[in-house]
Amino acid sequence: MSNVLRNLPSVNELLDSPPLKSLVRQVNQSVVASGVRSFLERVRTDIQNASGINVPSAQELAERIAKWITSGGHRTLRPTINATGTILHPTLGGAPLADKALQAMASLGANYAATSPTTRRPGGGPTERLLTQLTDAEAALVVASGAAASHLALSALAAGRDVIVARSELIDTGDGYRVSDAVAAAGATVREVGAVNRTTVDDFAAQITDQTAVILRVHSSSFQQLGDVIQPELAELSQLARRMNLPLVVELEAGALIDFARYGVLDEPVVAELIKGGADLVLLSGDKLLGGPPCGILVGKQSIIDRLASHPVARAVAADKLTLAALHATLELYQSMATAEQEIPLLSLLSTPMENLKNRAERLAPQIQATSAVESATALEDETYLAGVPLPRHRLNTWCVAVSPAEGTVEQLAARLEAGTPALVGRAARGRYLIDLRSVRPRHDQEIVLAFQLLASPAGGSRSAEQEPTAQ
Repeated sequence: MSNVLRNLPSVNELLDSPPLKSLVRQVNQSVVASGVRSFLERVRTDIQNASGINVPSAQELAERIAKWITSGGHRTLRPTINATGTILHPTLGGAPLADKALQAMASLGANYAATSPTTRRPGGGPTERLLTQLTDAEAALVVASGAAASHLALSALAAGRDVIVARSELIDTGDGYRVSDAVAAAGATVREVGAVNRTTVDDFAAQITDQTAVILRVHSSSFQQLGDVIQPELAELSQLARRMNLPLVVELEAGALIDFARYGVLDEPVVAELIKGGADLVLLSGDKLLGGPPCGILVGKQSIIDRLASHPVARAVAADKLTLAALHATLELYQSMATAEQEIPLLSLLSTPMENLKNRAERLAPQIQATSAVESATALEDETYLAGVPLPRHRLNTWCVAVSPAEGTVEQLAARLEAGTPALVGRAARGRYLIDLRSVRPRHDQEIVLAFQLLASPAGGSRSAEQEPTAQ
């Protein structure tokens, strides 16, 4: 094994070869050198995981690397078929955008964008007006991200003063965002109230002083308490906020425009109901449960939105034209639920009937089993979860194709499928590799079959010999 690895040419030796020298003149030295290192690392991994591999000559290897780099195979971001069953997968970039959102981005991205005086306060632009229609809020504002929405709201409303929040709601979303850190970054101070599992409206009232600026309510989509848990109702907090002349801000980790209980996803607040229930300002994400582009959305009282829009931080966190185009196109689809469920991928995947998933699984299984890399493939009814955390309230029913490899381990099969372009990412369970159709759009079914068919190709498991490194 060590002798085989020693036979690999060095990075400098490959860079001196004619194919890569020519490529350096077309691209640049650092890009090509980085591609060579990545390719060699994958070849080393292939050699270590297999036996009987012949190392290509330096010239042949250089030609393969040049083709791989020019084909885009070295890119970190690659198209991926999400067959994990987790529709909002934390490491796969979230749910795809609707075709109309993509078209809107392409149209504006290829051209200048005309702005109108109506896009400035008061009243906002067309995207913000759509948000007010869909949430029953007086006004709305779109910013670059969910974290930006939180920072803007806290900076404008609470800098130098106190924010009252239940101890149980000082969450960490797992991606580097903590409520306590966000409050501190905005120049405000957290005042925790209640116990971890029991908090009453009287706990909030007892902490209000002349320094209090905001009553903050936080709803997490990745955290759940069970058992002896008590939290004040929104109406109770709203009454307290009115009595003390304080804004009641509700921060949602996700944020839904519709009731997701229809899909079996429970306890996700609907923004319009929060506004109706007395929230003065609601913060939500444009992606996740809305199904649009990543961005932050703030909806609420006109006076509060105007205050946020005029704050210096607002300019620093403004959304760009492509984000606004994609969000507007997505929001337009919500004007008809039938259209939304058909065209917004998130809703389309959630609303797919079990019978449909079963039929697809039973159709795909024999096609996958017919490939030489597979010992068996069977349709299997199973359960999955909406997001990366297996919360009981986010449990979904699904159908999968359960695959046993003809040789090697399930982990090795997964690695080979993930190395393709597009990458195919499933999940391992009970000793088999599951292709979970709950998160797969029907348009990708035949690509999944092709991925298995190409596993036996001389490219060693990639979709194209030019796209992925292999020592053979």
